[in-house]
Amino acid sequence: MHTLPPHRRLLLLTEGQLGVFTAKTAASLLRYRAADVVAVLDSAAAGTDVRAAVPWAPPVPIIASVSDAAPLHPDALYVGIAPVGGALPPEMRAHIRAALAAGLDVISGLHEFLADDAELADLAARSGARLFDVRRPPAPRVVASARARDTRCRRVLTVGTDCNVGKMVTALELTAAARRAGRAAEFAATGQTGIMIAGRGVCVDACVADFAAGAIETLVLASADADVCFIEGQGSIGHPGFSPVTLALLHGACPHALVLVHQLGRTHYRAPPFTPLPAWRELIRAYEHTAALVHPARVVGVALNTVGHSDDEARAATAALEAELRLPVQDPVREGCDRLLAAVGA
Repeated sequence: MHTLPPHRRLLLLTEGQLGVFTAKTAASLLRYRAADVVAVLDSAAAGTDVRAAVPWAPPVPIIASVSDAAPLHPDALYVGIAPVGGALPPEMRAHIRAALAAGLDVISGLHEFLADDAELADLAARSGARLFDVRRPPAPRVVASARARDTRCRRVLTVGTDCNVGKMVTALELTAAARRAGRAAEFAATGQTGIMIAGRGVCVDACVADFAAGAIETLVLASADADVCFIEGQGSIGHPGFSPVTLALLHGACPHALVLVHQLGRTHYRAPPFTPLPAWRELIRAYEHTAALVHPARVVGVALNTVGHSDDEARAATAALEAELRLPVQDPVREGCDRLLAAVGA
């Protein structure tokens, strides 16, 4: 499990990719760690209003270089993108070099490990900066044995119709709602963005296949004494490229309940082979049957991501889907998640 230092003055790197979906990590940090962000580093958007690209962002400046951030006294540079394949875009390298030379820690969720780069590691050593690759697989390697079933906490896993639909946001919103209700609730981060928000977790998509479920099991065991643990979902059970991480989560976390997450308007997978999404009931059956091979779990509600739609469109879509599935349907960000929280039994 990775544990990050308590950075409190973050510089978010998005160079040329600032946007809700193109810079998903930065957009999420601007929502859930807004008080800690001092600026966005993106020369292509420098001087513009960050809220034009990320509507919920605080009014922090967009700057063109690390040197421009000096008056803001950042303590770390967070790489704010999560591209397919996880390689470092060449245009970001100069910014990372400058940050390390200035003594800033650099936190990356890329599959390409910055600490293994000789030039960057040398810069960090000379300035006293630290490189954190949160996608580096955890040690030791653990083979899952369904130990999560024996924890006292209620385990809730967010699962998706596709990737990048809002599984992390749903888990975070449910965690916050449960805490407001007086429950001892924990958020289990399973991806790079969740780790950067929570400060600890494991990137399941970076684990060797044999040990992925074991890494999730270990993560859940760390919250064994909580009232409820909300586990951040990854991938989708129906996508050929991303279903392995979903299976590891289902069998490593042994959830009691599943919350299905969908982005309104999405009809096809956003990554190759771009095939149509499965029908609702077919997908629900697949999740429930797969989970039940190790521990029974039901889809108890749907979190509908309605970003980009009007209030009227969101209400109409929510009502229609609720009538179709006979399950509670809510957009956790737009309208809260009280009914979803009740449905998961937390």
